[in-house]
Amino acid sequence: MRQTADKIIVLGIDGMDPRLTRKYVDQGYLPNLAQFIQRGAARKDLMLLGGHPTVTPSMWTTLACGCYATIHGITDFYRQNPAHLDQLDYNLDSRLCQAQQIWNVTAENGKKTLVWHWPGSSWPPSSSSENLHVVDGSSPGGVNMSNSQFEAEYLVVADSSYTDVSFKPKSGNEITPCIITDLEVEDPTKQKKFGNENTGKNGFSVLITKFGEGAGSKDYKFDIAASPIKAAEKWQIAIPKGAKEFVLLLSGGLIQRNGLILCNEMGVYDRIVLYKNKKTEEPIVTLMLDEFKPYVHDEAIKNDEVHQVVRHLRLLELTPDGNHLKLYVSAAMDKDNDTLFHPKRLYQTVKEAAGTPPPSSMLFAAKSKALFHKCALASWEVSANWQAKALLTLLKTEQYEMVFSHFHNIDIQDHTFYKYMAEGIEQMTPQDFEELSRAIYQQTDRYLGQFLPLLDEGWTIFIVSDHGLVAHGNQVPLIGDMNGLNVGLMKELGFTALKCDEQGQEIKAIDWSRTKAVANRGCHIYLNLKGRNPEGIVAPEDQYEVEEEIMTALYGYRHPDTGKRVIALALRNKDAVLLGLGGRESGDIVYFTAEGYNYDHTDALSTTYGILDTSASPIFIAAGKGIKANHITERYVREVDLAPTVALLSGLPMPAECEGAPVYQILADGFGW
Repeated sequence: MRQTADKIIVLGIDGMDPRLTRKYVDQGYLPNLAQFIQRGAARKDLMLLGGHPTVTPSMWTTLACGCYATIHGITDFYRQNPAHLDQLDYNLDSRLCQAQQIWNVTAENGKKTLVWHWPGSSWPPSSSSENLHVVDGSSPGGVNMSNSQFEAEYLVVADSSYTDVSFKPKSGNEITPCIITDLEVEDPTKQKKFGNENTGKNGFSVLITKFGEGAGSKDYKFDIAASPIKAAEKWQIAIPKGAKEFVLLLSGGLIQRNGLILCNEMGVYDRIVLYKNKKTEEPIVTLMLDEFKPYVHDEAIKNDEVHQVVRHLRLLELTPDGNHLKLYVSAAMDKDNDTLFHPKRLYQTVKEAAGTPPPSSMLFAAKSKALFHKCALASWEVSANWQAKALLTLLKTEQYEMVFSHFHNIDIQDHTFYKYMAEGIEQMTPQDFEELSRAIYQQTDRYLGQFLPLLDEGWTIFIVSDHGLVAHGNQVPLIGDMNGLNVGLMKELGFTALKCDEQGQEIKAIDWSRTKAVANRGCHIYLNLKGRNPEGIVAPEDQYEVEEEIMTALYGYRHPDTGKRVIALALRNKDAVLLGLGGRESGDIVYFTAEGYNYDHTDALSTTYGILDTSASPIFIAAGKGIKANHITERYVREVDLAPTVALLSGLPMPAECEGAPVYQILADGFGW
């Protein structure tokens, strides 16, 4: 085949919304993206017609394989155990993908290929070709987040009125998307399973929720450490006159650091200095008031082992009299874990050029506009610059011809506040949230802008996402949850039943003897079938009618506040193939919630709109060698079209199970058009 592009890089941005992007470009906030659009090709609305379900691992796999979830089999963050409806297994594992990835095609046909943190069927490496290099892909978030990030970010509050040093778990508010941070990668030939004390024998624990406990319906808690402030004493090093001291607890209180609070020549306390202990001459770090300090080197304890780590810190508050301070402490990132780098030498190259992979922030910053900007957004700015530098370094040192990359800043940050955008909260107005949204996209524009010079070096660049996120103005119906089993609506409709204790009060345990069906994962409903499920009560010959009963009830359900339907579509497994689902990895019924009643994504049709110009659609922009310049196409480009377009430009075969088609309309020579 004829090759028209020598070097191709896919810049994937998780959660990037074409509707918001178009708005911000038109308003002049995204100058780099404006250049990509002007120098390349896209639809006017920048939309990529998304597949289903609109969730990270499924859609990044669709982009990579050029086929829908029905074919590649990745239908959510977790896969359902077909026999046991209360058991799930983690799904970000390339060995579970039933289709060929485009990077295996490029690598096995002689093109040196890098797959960078692509959270959909990329890790472990799925080809033995020496041309294939893979970095992470085991989880969204940031590089190495799944196996090298310890603890969680938290706040330290010190005050002269406090009497005791304490660590208070789960004392503040945040929202945490579906992110794994405790993956232990040992033998890559074995599938890792996850769980806790409630885990079934074959996988992840079930999240049984009632009203008020569904996905996105509540804030999770983060930790707060407290310390008294007092006059500095018993230090074995020379300290300035008037110094005050406090204690910083790390690793959940297992590590103690001593801090000094110091004043300037005017007698105003304006900085803190952290030490390993009161005998150490060399400080760990000095922080001025309101200074964000990335890459602070220290220690952390995990599983009774001491690790060398980096953290980000910010001194958020310090009163002039030195009697009160507030300090942000990020998660800790192991400095030396190269487990998720293949080949491992890439880790050292990246570390020398850009530093240790930085910790990822998932903090909603106590619902504070200032803390979001100063902590979460600041942390992701470090991640953006680190990733751009790491990738650009590898392009030069390794001479890659194909790069498939992913960055997760929009998705994680949007998850933390989208549910508040309609009405605001006590400290933040809807306008504040719109400002945050714009700031995140401006951050993304700066990240993408670092790759703009590649167009002048002969690269072809694709900018894509897996889905957008929708802000909604209504309470989300309690059906489905990425992390497990949601009882709410299915219980109300009479299809799921809970057990009761001796006092007749319902407990969080399914009564399978009275349960016809359960809503598991994002948009799947499973019948409790005899012969398939150990405690099944639905006879196989009754399956069709029970499915009909469930779908009729779903369509007839009205939201208690608005009186409108909450289900857009409910289809039998065999019919769900029309939307790219169905088959053995999907539920007996596949459903999607109606526009306006969606979680941020996952349960939404990919064409769903939200309030404030949000949408569930992914984005598509192409520019560079082989692509028309300043071109608007009328074609609906689909997620399955990326892989075959890359293959055609490269002069290579399409992935074996590919269902998409090259986007001929945007190609410079048209390939016959």
